[in-house]
Amino acid sequence: MQTAVSECNPSRQSPHLMRANNSSGLISRFVLMTGVILALGIGCAQAGPCAADIAKIEKVLSEPNSPFGPTARQTVGAQLGEQPTPASMARAEKKAGSRYEAALKRAQALDNQNNPACKKAVKKLKALVGM
Repeated sequence: MQTAVSECNPSRQSPHLMRANNSSGLISRFVLMTGVILALGIGCAQAGPCAADIAKIEKVLSEPNSPFGPTARQTVGAQLGEQPTPASMARAEKKAGSRYEAALKRAQALDNQNNPACKKAVKKLKALVGM
């Protein structure tokens, strides 16, 4: 009989029932807020005009045994038939790698700004890696 009376008079409900009612309200508010946050996040996470090209370049370069990679121009010494030294090879690889990193950062920055000039930066990036 006490249950029927406590259901009609909320002030006489047991603390356990009151917590259950409160927690279901909190859960529904939490679910609602989570949905709103996710909806806003998805709307803001649009890819730039060059995102697919940049991702493709990065994927190709990260593949094992990829024929593509940062390159540099051939030196005059190489054209004259001189063999490169290990130190000169290391310098050339470091220089080519830093040029690639700079070009990649520039292309990504322009892409993040939705700047159509990123297409030119991607073209330069492809030339640097031999694509």
